Amino acid sequence: HVQLVESGGDSVEVGGSLRLSCGVSSHTYRQYCIAWSRQTPGKGREAVASIRSDGMTRYSPSVKGRFTISRDNAKNMMYLQMNSLQTDDTALYSCGTNLGGRIEMGQGSRPRHRGQGTQVTVS
Repeated sequence: HVQLVESGGDSVEVGGSLRLSCGVSSHTYRQYCIAWSRQTPGKGREAVASIRSDGMTRYSPSVKGRFTISRDNAKNMMYLQMNSLQTDDTALYSCGTNLGGRIEMGQGSRPRHRGQGTQVTVS
C-alpha cells in the first residue's frame, strides 16, 4: 500500500509559476513510474507528466515545454514545476502511481493510486 500527499497548490495569475510537491509513504516507490494528473469538471482527467525510476520523463502535449517533473528518491518526494501557467491549467492536481507499468499521458488517463490532490487556479 502506498500513500501520496500533494502540496503547493495556489491561485496565480496567467503567466505565473508554481511548484507542486508530492510526498510518498513507501520506499518501494523508487522502482515505479510516478506521475502527475489533473482533473476538472469540464475536461475530465488528464495525465500530464510522468517519470520512470531511471529518470526518463514524458509529458502530455498540453504541458510539454512548460511543466517539468522531477523526483528525489532519497526524500521520497516528487515535484512538478509549472511555468507559463494558463487558465486552462486550472485543475485539481494529484500525484500517483500504478505500482508498476506504464502510465499513459493525455486526456482520459490517470494513475490508479493517487493522493487527495492540490488545487491550482490560474486567472
